[in-house]
Amino acid sequence: MPNDFPLRKIIHVDMDAFYASVEQLDNPDLRGKPIAVGGSSKRGVVAAASYEARKYGVRSAMSSVLAQRNCPELIFVKPRFERYKEISHQIRNIFYEYTDLVEPLSLDEAYLDVTVNKKGNPSASLIAKEIRQKIYDTIGLNASAGISINKFIAKVASDVNKPNGQKTVNPEEISQFLEELDIRKFYGVGKVTAEKMYKLGIFTGKDLKQKTLEFLEGNFGKNGSYYYNVVRGIHTSEVKPHRIPKSVGAERTFNENLSSEIFMLERLDHIAEELEKRLKKANIAGKTVTLKIKYSDFTLNTRSKTLAYYISSKSLILETAKELLYQEKLQNSVRLLGISLANLNTEKKEKTTDKESISVQLKFEF
Repeated sequence: MPNDFPLRKIIHVDMDAFYASVEQLDNPDLRGKPIAVGGSSKRGVVAAASYEARKYGVRSAMSSVLAQRNCPELIFVKPRFERYKEISHQIRNIFYEYTDLVEPLSLDEAYLDVTVNKKGNPSASLIAKEIRQKIYDTIGLNASAGISINKFIAKVASDVNKPNGQKTVNPEEISQFLEELDIRKFYGVGKVTAEKMYKLGIFTGKDLKQKTLEFLEGNFGKNGSYYYNVVRGIHTSEVKPHRIPKSVGAERTFNENLSSEIFMLERLDHIAEELEKRLKKANIAGKTVTLKIKYSDFTLNTRSKTLAYYISSKSLILETAKELLYQEKLQNSVRLLGISLANLNTEKKEKTTDKESISVQLKFEF
């Protein structure tokens, strides 16, 4: 592993089954039982599942019908996002007791840079343990953590000892840790990419490491260089306290499949209105409109158009979405529609330089 790139002390904190755990926290009758946060109707989707439910193969994004089939005793609970946000805010306040370099990824996970921290504690591992204990003592929820020299390895490590555990990967352990890792565990390698890697004989980090940069770029495009670097422990992205969104979107899943474009246009009108509200609230505009279509057989189709100017108004968003809807003939009835706006006017403000990174020797106490 090279010695000349920035080494930091990064913690990735990931709450365990967050939505489901909050429901069990607030309702003691649900504790120890298999629960799913989401809708129980035939059109419903599981947003989160308790560990008791996961034993039966219940997973997020699974249809409620399949989840109920896998676990007949499954209890469905309606999501309460305001409550999840409230708890997430409390957790984030605990993070800020240790560092201001906190980058939330979602309501239930965040990166923390504790290279220099408010407690003056040189051990990132002890800080992670203390944070997890404080979350449990003050809120009553369990968290897991990964600790290492960069965001990628910390993210991967946080999943190793879940639930309610943590994993530290020291600099001298990185090569072996990544080489032994199943390729499916690499952050950024999804199901489709993993299957493609399998066909190319890549099953572990060691297999990936043996491939040249040219081979990976040839097979995976611009992502090839990312895979080439991260398997060598190289990931220089800083923890960014004010994460700038790459896109803003809104979508709806329907109770009944839609087969008429007239009904779809009506739904897109509501979605565009919701998207406009979100854009105005964040004072954001964008150039690239993407229409997301999920068919009744769960196949997904996206269509995009980039304009020459920034937009944020409902009328212009809807006009472009309509154009995208009619761009191709629909393949089936539709169960979900979504519109997102990317290529935002915030991206030019984002700084990606590593000039302020802290460089230290490879021998790094964790």
